[in-house]
Amino acid sequence: MENKTEDLGFARLDLDRAARTGIPETVFCPGKTKEQLLAIFEKFSSREISSIGTRCSREQYDFMKDRGLNLTYDSMSLVVRLRCRDNPRSLAGSVAICTGGTADMPVAEEAAQVAEFIGARVNRFYDIGVAGLHRVLSQIDSIRRNDVVICIAGMEGALVSVVAGLVKAPVIAVPVSAGYGASFSGLAPLLAMINSCAEGVSVVNIDNGFGAAVQACRILKIRDNQ
Repeated sequence: MENKTEDLGFARLDLDRAARTGIPETVFCPGKTKEQLLAIFEKFSSREISSIGTRCSREQYDFMKDRGLNLTYDSMSLVVRLRCRDNPRSLAGSVAICTGGTADMPVAEEAAQVAEFIGARVNRFYDIGVAGLHRVLSQIDSIRRNDVVICIAGMEGALVSVVAGLVKAPVIAVPVSAGYGASFSGLAPLLAMINSCAEGVSVVNIDNGFGAAVQACRILKIRDNQ
């Protein structure tokens, strides 16, 4: 298989990712200069290739926007989006995104923004953690109506096991780094989610809302026969 790339000297851009995998090219923004990001997104724009940037700072976004790039930015998730004519079409089905608490929302919004960009319909269920079990139980019927569930939690990560034991849909668990010292910046919920006694839970890396969104959309694409 021939890969179409563009060598900018400091980056080799994958121009064929969406056609090859069904997922738009994504740029991890930290560690790149503003000028490097500008050159990357200018190239995607000139080729009319829709793309996403994750963990993009406001300074990086403002620099690119001020130089004429037609970008949109979400300040909570730090996701920047370049929509071109090749933007993915809508997917059949929907994704529920659940969080244990409000502190988990930046990671949840990263997942939501990316999933929506790829074409999924997203339903948000925020701050339904097990510290008040009635909160998740009051939403469970609505959560069950979705085809994939992304469950995001810090502390001990218990929300994942509760939700996974109550729904038929695949559950993707995202441990987050929010929590007190003994949560070890997300390691405690990561281990709890890996060791969940609820069947069929898959787990992505700490704070990896992006990875959860891609996995959820790939599940929808299989259901959609794409």
